[in-house]
Amino acid sequence: MIPVITEDHSTLTFAEIFQDVNSWRKQMIHYMKEENPEVNSAIIEAAQQTGLDPKAIALGAYMVYSMLEKSTAEQDNLLNSLNS
Repeated sequence: MIPVITEDHSTLTFAEIFQDVNSWRKQMIHYMKEENPEVNSAIIEAAQQTGLDPKAIALGAYMVYSMLEKSTAEQDNLLNSLNS
């Protein structure tokens, strides 16, 4: 099940991204290559197959991945606290 992305998750992610979009995107590329190379490959493939701006596709995909990571971590923490 996909965790719920709250307004807080998106606000935090936007704050990270829009301080310096290019720097954030470059960091995220390296992070994704290590953490989830399959997703990174899918992002690259989508950019190649659509003819859309690869940087825009990557930014959107990395942004969603980041928000999902934040929401998953919050959900896991909540479940762990309930099980303790």
